[in-house]
Amino acid sequence: MTIHGWVATVAEMPTTRANTSCHALVEHAEKLALADLNEPLHISALCRALAVSERTLRKAFHTTHGIPPCRYLRMLRLSRARRALLSADGNLVTVTEIATGFGFVELGRFSVEYRKVFGESPSQTLHRVPSRNILLVNSTVQNSLTFGI
Repeated sequence: MTIHGWVATVAEMPTTRANTSCHALVEHAEKLALADLNEPLHISALCRALAVSERTLRKAFHTTHGIPPCRYLRMLRLSRARRALLSADGNLVTVTEIATGFGFVELGRFSVEYRKVFGESPSQTLHRVPSRNILLVNSTVQNSLTFGI
């Protein structure tokens, strides 16, 4: 999403006194950062769209989450990328497609950061065999179940 798209999105949000709080500002920033995931994250563009200074945004994120906005929003996108990798078919999609789809353009950094956070490479996640929740029932219980046959 371009800066014009962000500005239009913010313009549609009602501006009341309550929206000026740190939590509301952080919530708006999160919505905008996730609005167009295939664009790289630029805090300066986000600040322009929200009509606040970088210092104001940084203070709001420190108050709300205790970390800078760039780190928090990257972790948010990283967790979304992990969710996509876990649910994707490794034969139909690549790590590169998923990573770039979430705005990660430096794939080496993405891989290093991903491994540091999740303890495995993105390709290991993508090719992981999904665990099935199989309910094992002993024969006594199985014989007592009626299946309406």
